[in-house]
Amino acid sequence: MTAPTQAALVARSVTKAFGGTLALDGVGLIVRAGTIHALLGGNGSGKSTLIKCLAGVYRADGGEVSIAGRTLELADMSPPRARGAGLRFVHQDLGLFDELTVAENFALDSGFPIARGGRIRWAALHEHVTGVLADYDIDVRARDLVGSLRPSQKTMIAVARALADQVATEHVLMLDEPTATLPERESRELMRALRRRADRGQTIVLVSHRLGEVEQVADAVTVFRDGRVAAEHTGPGLRAAEISAMIAGGAFAGLSGGPRPSRPGEPVLVLDRLCAGGVREVSLTVRRGEIVGLAGLAGAGKSTLLRAVFGSRPVTGGTMRLAGRPHAPRSPRDAIAIGIGLVPEDRHAEGILADLTVRENASVPVLSRYWRRRLFMDRRGERLDTAALVTRHAVRTDGIETAVGKLSGGNQQKLVLAARTRRRPALLLLDEPTQGVDVMSRAEIYATLRDLTASGCGILAASTDLDELLVLCDRILLLSGGVVAGEFDPAVHSREEIVSAVLDDTDPTRD
Repeated sequence: MTAPTQAALVARSVTKAFGGTLALDGVGLIVRAGTIHALLGGNGSGKSTLIKCLAGVYRADGGEVSIAGRTLELADMSPPRARGAGLRFVHQDLGLFDELTVAENFALDSGFPIARGGRIRWAALHEHVTGVLADYDIDVRARDLVGSLRPSQKTMIAVARALADQVATEHVLMLDEPTATLPERESRELMRALRRRADRGQTIVLVSHRLGEVEQVADAVTVFRDGRVAAEHTGPGLRAAEISAMIAGGAFAGLSGGPRPSRPGEPVLVLDRLCAGGVREVSLTVRRGEIVGLAGLAGAGKSTLLRAVFGSRPVTGGTMRLAGRPHAPRSPRDAIAIGIGLVPEDRHAEGILADLTVRENASVPVLSRYWRRRLFMDRRGERLDTAALVTRHAVRTDGIETAVGKLSGGNQQKLVLAARTRRRPALLLLDEPTQGVDVMSRAEIYATLRDLTASGCGILAASTDLDELLVLCDRILLLSGGVVAGEFDPAVHSREEIVSAVLDDTDPTRD
């Protein structure tokens, strides 16, 4: 991972203001050719604004960028100029169509080869795409439907498509959270592929909240805070804990997950040979005051298990007990009524109402408490309670009447958690609790979860981020093919042991 001295990209004195808020304050960035350069920082730190200024999505107020010796004023940047200068971007939304083949997705970007008479030269297209796939070590066929591929393969196809029009190493590739929704195995596979590309001379800028992967592949790190470059590091050897401290601005213990309970309480949830969908005869116990993690590859049954407990997936066998009593919810409403909360995996689809305000989103789970004689709402009480909730959970917003869709991802997730716990659940179910969340918001969420366990709540958390489970959980259960394949104590078992067990999961059964 030795970094060459030649700079592939140099940004100088980049400024950008939104109204009275200075989002970028004279930012500079140097990215060396043939390296992976991680761009880090909390939500609102300025890193995404810089990327959008470089892409021409935002028009910068000042500054310039030099790419392979060519200098452009960022105030005049546009998406065509960025592309012409050699910048390539792959966003979280990959822009791929599942119902089309790999070759067809390539052609939508670069055009179909046309013969005389307007006929598509399919053989030429497939030959070209096959060559590109081989060059990028992507083990798929040009005729494969994109919808049939694994997430990491889709990401690499988006990367190859972005770079396929010219000599790839002449370009700077910028990846925005490419592993945000990938499980451990897929993330490791993608990082290895990117490392191979960098070793062949590709320059890559990686935006990520997963510090483990930054530690794994980055040759250099630039940390943003409050619109400025707060820290820089070049060379290998930077550890995730040090990166956390750089992002937070000092020693930062928030990602330790907090103190473990000395003695968990009575069982709050007991599953005995539960069957639901692809889940087969799962037995487990969650006690008051502890966090139990569910690890496993995508499709192993983690989400199905949570949904069965929450009453949104039918149970076909086995039994459940909640706080010592039989538990057989007919719907999520039943589960909520008896003390179960769920933070869903997809906060945009199931967790928030983006067009409604912070106040309205916070009140939905407890709306009945503000009705007065069924005639009018206690708006004053609702506003006071919401303001207190926002403060307690460190939800950063311009005000409680702000539309939730305008909040950062981390603040949206903190609001989802705050709203779902207003009824003080005895059992909290978490599905990817910090997916796409920056490190500081993640630490605040962890602190909230430990506060909940201190008050006696039991938590069952499913995550594809193994580092998160290691930090957060008291016990980790490995699901494989819908069954419990192992149990681990993070205080006893090493990360390597648990990773090995997860990655050894070759069971083809999926829910």
